[in-house]
Amino acid sequence: MSRDYELGVIFSPEASEEQTRSITERIEQIVATHSGQIVKVNQWGRRRLAYPIDRHRDGFYVFFDMVLTPETVIEIERTLKVSEIVLREMVRKRDPKAVQREREEREARAAAAAAAPEASEEAPEAPTAEAEVAEEAPAAEETPAVTTAEETAAADTSAENNEEQIEA
Repeated sequence: MSRDYELGVIFSPEASEEQTRSITERIEQIVATHSGQIVKVNQWGRRRLAYPIDRHRDGFYVFFDMVLTPETVIEIERTLKVSEIVLREMVRKRDPKAVQREREEREARAAAAAAAPEASEEAPEAPTAEAEVAEEAPAAEETPAVTTAEETAAADTSAENNEEQIEA
């Protein structure tokens, strides 16, 4: 049974790019051998740590979104704990609702990308002036801030409470 996981790894700032690449390739290899899937790799780069870890103030952050079996998670954790350049690692299950929403967005983008080349093949003409104006119009419009009656009433009662506190 495969589940969605997120893996966060903080590498030592002293580690070379080649060393970090070898660890990430090792993670990808473990996932592939256990028939998992890496959905996304997000490299944040070098960031300041909240507190020193092994006398390091900075770390190189990398996050993986993966679909794995629980056995694969155990193997990845074991591999990362043995590595000396890994300062911290954490694997956690992802929220199913968030995962579903991301899948739907990804599928919608893929469908839009597939539809875009078809549309450009059908109409290779230059865009008309009306189309350019239509594209610019939404960017120029700004929706005004409208307060509802409930928001106004809530603001009035909080102002009255503040006045009562000042008088007391």
